[in-house]
Amino acid sequence: MKEITVEAKRENLGEIFDFVVSALTESGCDKKLIRQCKLCVEEIFLNISSYAYHPETGPATVTVEMANGDKPLRVKICFIDKGKPFDPLSEKNPDIESELDERQIGGLGIFLVRTTMDDVFYEYTDGKNVLTMQKRFV
Repeated sequence: MKEITVEAKRENLGEIFDFVVSALTESGCDKKLIRQCKLCVEEIFLNISSYAYHPETGPATVTVEMANGDKPLRVKICFIDKGKPFDPLSEKNPDIESELDERQIGGLGIFLVRTTMDDVFYEYTDGKNVLTMQKRFV
């Protein structure tokens, strides 16, 4: 398992991208999987940097783990912060059927994560928000 901890600030997104892409590339993931993971990593990290500690800031840890012994193979990316407890998975899915001007603002990012990744889990444990997402690949 690989791990990085940075201040939960938007300007650290590039460092998170470099870390995740490097870990996925080393494990032989294809470009499509890397793009999908980057999109979801961006959504979750920016949510942490915008809301977890607001108006302050604090640490955010990201881990990448490859389950190479499993079939199918899978990548597990985990986000850990000590910010305000918040389960983004408790929010209902946004209305994507209505006209754009009739829809409520927000909620599309976590919907995108839910539909892109194979599994997404949240828990609040030991004073930490822990969001884990997994994607299977061949």
